[in-house]
Amino acid sequence: MANPKKVLMICGDYMEDSEAMVPFQALQAYGLSVDAVCPGKKSGDICRTAIHQGSPHQTYSESRGHNFTLNATFDEIDANTYDGLVLPGGRAPEYLAMNESVLNLVTHFAKSGKPIASICHGQLILAAAAAKADVIKGRKVTAYATVGPVLAAAGAHWVHPETLASCTVDGNLITAASYVGHPEFIRHFIKALGATVVGSNKRILFLCGDYMEDYEVMVPFQSLEALECCYVDAVCPEKKAGDTCPTAVHDFEGDQTYSEKTGHDFTLTANFHDVDASTYDALVIPGGRAPEYLALDPTVIKLVKHFMDSGKPVASICHGQQILSAAGVLKGKKCTAYPAVKLNVELGGATWLEPDPIDRCFTDGNLVTGAAWPGHPQFIAQFMSLLGVKVCF
Repeated sequence: MANPKKVLMICGDYMEDSEAMVPFQALQAYGLSVDAVCPGKKSGDICRTAIHQGSPHQTYSESRGHNFTLNATFDEIDANTYDGLVLPGGRAPEYLAMNESVLNLVTHFAKSGKPIASICHGQLILAAAAAKADVIKGRKVTAYATVGPVLAAAGAHWVHPETLASCTVDGNLITAASYVGHPEFIRHFIKALGATVVGSNKRILFLCGDYMEDYEVMVPFQSLEALECCYVDAVCPEKKAGDTCPTAVHDFEGDQTYSEKTGHDFTLTANFHDVDASTYDALVIPGGRAPEYLALDPTVIKLVKHFMDSGKPVASICHGQQILSAAGVLKGKKCTAYPAVKLNVELGGATWLEPDPIDRCFTDGNLVTGAAWPGHPQFIAQFMSLLGVKVCF
């Protein structure tokens, strides 16, 4: 793509983890250029994120998420050079809504008619900008339910979310209730940017387990699910559709190895023991800690061998290659992985490819491998290429 579409994402400390990273990396995987900025911060700085999810209490719980690295400097951006705007939710919008520079940016996009995609509590910023321009006045807008009174007071036509996956489109304005609705949210946003998805229908299976890495399941799962030609299922041994897998947040914080925190609970979509591998076109294996024990499961090994032996596309990231090694399917292959998994890869008979930089991914025949979640844009894009799926603008 000679001149890719450019998207701006306005970030802040304690924005919701998935609501920042999923659209950020999904859009890059589709070939867009995405700049993530935060008032008072510059390129290379981080924003701490928050993990919000349902709890037995009267509101959602919050825990620490990944550290999100900004890739542009807020004070240096030129709003005229961007084709669309993304506003993540979480707690950041509470204070971003009081920032005059942020409101001026939102007003610019609103007046220009460029697509604006805002999720969860991000709509607080839209409500604050309503005093400057008709950003939401009379427009159909949804959000996390507790944001409703503010949006109604700002003149919006409030659409109560029937579920956490609810999404509403009114002209150039795309709003959603929570990260559960990412697939529809992202699908509408790229359509508003002029996207056409090319490719025949593909059925993709995700092999999940407890304490797989949060990003490494959520980002590719929702990125692929957002494409209308992809049907995606997630399964886990000894679990069924509707069950959840706890995930792990693995981050790089200056220690000798990655740190770990508790991530989102990921909801499975199918029963493992009912899965007929022959009905799926491709397989994705997330990393994290799950592969250590999944590699010991004979039913998992049989499943992985089916995909590799039949030449179907397989994408495995980080520690996922522990499963490939245990299945004996790496012989003669070239692949990478998280550096600590190099031993498994080489003992499995593969040629080790150094992940330098850490976001570098590789394709060898039907196999795509990556070292860690920073490589998702390449990882997903290379997997899409094997699937014959492309997002065109």
